[in-house]
Formats: sequence, C-alpha cells, structure tokens
Amino acid sequence: MPRRWIAPFVLAALLVAGCATARSAPTLPAAVGGGDLTVEVVAAGFENAWDIGFLPDGQALVTERGARLSLLSGTAPGARVTPVQADLADVQVRGEGGLMGLVVHPDFAQSRRFTTCQTHQSRPTPPPTSASVPQGTDGNDIRLVTWELSADGSAATRVVDPLVGGLPLNPSGRHSGCRPTVATDGSLLVGTGDTARGALAQDLTSLGGKILRVELATGGPARGNPFMNRDDPRTRLVLSYGHRNVQGVAVHPGTGRAYSAEHGPDVDDEINRVVPGANHGWDPAQGGTTGGYDESVPMTDTERFPQAEPAVWASGSPTLAISGLSFLSGSQWDDMDGALAVCALKGQKLLIMTPAADGSIASVVEPAALDGTFGRLRAARQGPDGALYLTTDNGDDDKVLRVTRTR
Repeated sequence: MPRRWIAPFVLAALLVAGCATARSAPTLPAAVGGGDLTVEVVAAGFENAWDIGFLPDGQALVTERGARLSLLSGTAPGARVTPVQADLADVQVRGEGGLMGLVVHPDFAQSRRFTTCQTHQSRPTPPPTSASVPQGTDGNDIRLVTWELSADGSAATRVVDPLVGGLPLNPSGRHSGCRPTVATDGSLLVGTGDTARGALAQDLTSLGGKILRVELATGGPARGNPFMNRDDPRTRLVLSYGHRNVQGVAVHPGTGRAYSAEHGPDVDDEINRVVPGANHGWDPAQGGTTGGYDESVPMTDTERFPQAEPAVWASGSPTLAISGLSFLSGSQWDDMDGALAVCALKGQKLLIMTPAADGSIASVVEPAALDGTFGRLRAARQGPDGALYLTTDNGDDDKVLRVTRTR
C-alpha cells in the first residue's frame, strides 16, 4: 500500500447551559458549490463542535469540547440552537480532552437515551451507577456516560455513569480519542487514544489505543468479542489493538465492515479496516525496550509484528490529522454511493474514498467545496435525510454543515 494514494478520481465547572438561552439563528452565507458537492451552513456560533447525533423528530444534538451540549431545531440552514442543561461540571476540558463523541440510541423514540464520551476529573459524588470496568486509582479517566433527554429537549440527566469507565487519561488531555458508533448488530464501537504513553497500545489490559466493542445497554463486552476468554474485564472489551489515536469509526451499511480513522505522528495518518483480534502495529515503547514515547517507529510496525493488520490507506507526509468519517449511502450520492467521507483537521478538507471489493481504498478525491473553505473539519455523520453533516473545529464560530450532491 503506498504511503499516500490520492488520485483525481480519485462539552469553569458549571451546569452547562443552565443560565443560557437559545441562540438566534445567525446570518449564514449562501450555499457553497464546488466539485460535485453543495455545502450549506445549518447553524454557527459553536466552539470546537465535536459531534452530532440525530433525533427521530428531526432535531439534532451537538457536543462541544468545552463541555457544552446543544439542541438543533432541525437540520436545515438557519436551525435554532438551544443549550441543553446538563451537569457536566466533572468534564476535564484540557488540551484534546473534554466533551467529545456522541451516539443517539437506536431506541431513542422510547428511551430518549444517548451516550457521550468525555474526559472525567474526580469530584465528591455518589458512587457510580455502573462499574463494568475498574476505575483509575486517581479517579480521573475517559468514560462513556449515558443520558436521558427531557421530553422538551431542555435538559439531560445521567442515567448510567459510567457506562464504560477506566479509559486512560493523560493529564494534558493528549490523545484522548474518543468517538462511539453503533454497529449494524447494535453493539457500540469506540475508538480510543493511547494518551501518548508508549506501552498502552500493545497492552491488552489497558483500554487506550484500542477499538472497543461493548453492549450499548450494559457497557459489558459484546457477544463474540475476540478476547472473551481473558480474565481481565478490560481485555474482554477489546476488538482490536495497536492503535495510536483513533478519531472515528464508521460501519459500511452493506457489508458491516468497520473502518477507523487514526492520527499518525509526523507521517502516516491511517484508515484501517477493523479486524477482530487484530494488532494494528503501533508500539512506541518498542516492546518495552524504551521507557518513553518513541514516535519515530512506523504506525504499522510489520518488522516487530509481522502479522500486523496493514492500513488500507495512509497519508504519507505530511499528515492531514484525519478525524470523523462516515459512509455515504443512497442513490442521491450517485457514483459516490458507498464511498467513505473522511474529515481532515490540519488538512482542512474532506476526502472521499472509494473502497474496492476487497475492502482496500481504490481511489481518493478532494471536493473543491470543502478544500480549505471552512477550516478544520471534525465530525462526519450521515443524517436520516441522506445528507452528510460535518462539524468544524476552529475554536471560534464553529459550524454544522450540510453536504449534498450537486444536482
């Protein structure tokens, strides 16, 4: 696999939003066209918009890394943004950490539940309602928390905290991951970061540098996980390991194949096809021979690990800091139906990747409408209407974008 293949076809502690009011719809720019895509601004005024989740009634939830949760009145341009009151005072907002990924439960119409991934700092609280995974000794971790949204959408209450806890956390927030995605079988896939600690990616007793597969209702290991025979409860959650900093996981709607987007060091961001039980080859501790974090090692070290699962695409140099990703599905996408849309932060663009029959990436195109136009792109989720929704992560006046195929 070439190192780069781009062909022309190629959320101060507070009750967040408790004292805020709905933001009026901002004045939005006209739709931007370019290549074969049209881009419209749904809403603006966010700070580090991290993820988006769609509700059955046409509304949507948006997480911001600074520990804010908002409700969009819809997904058309000019949507009203209303803060959701939620107790997020224990979210550690530092560096790359904060309120991050989000999934709306498939049974939301009945349960009104959604789950977030967030960095957690210890504070005096009642015992957690779930302890499916042992917590860190300092009480600080990255965790999945399940919430219930009120009937009017104005507030969210924790109902399972943590759903899964004990994901390692770097005090600086570095390499926090962390984006959950519901798989076709209803299990929850979670990509995690290695927290810039050399030994964690290869350590099956750590939840860092992994893709986890858990039961959405309980946080326990999903049936059929590759390490179910292990004694350590954390290991039983692991689907694959040897990852550096997974920023997103997407599942192909037809084949059920899962793909991940992963940050490289100074070279080789990767798109990986997730293989149960596979080692994806990141080992900056070099088998324990170095005590630090040697980022000069290959992202997929096939010399140390000959059976490591190779990436299906790598950026080479320079890296683009790829992030959220989503498959495009439906005839409205024409020849892009089945393609993988991948956000780039540093690269400030969207990549449209076409998978081959064997799961490899056959070609990559970079639509002009999203090449540097909106800055850093963080989340990618296909909405119920078939459009692709993106968030920007520039830190100021960030946006939710709606992307459709130009007709």
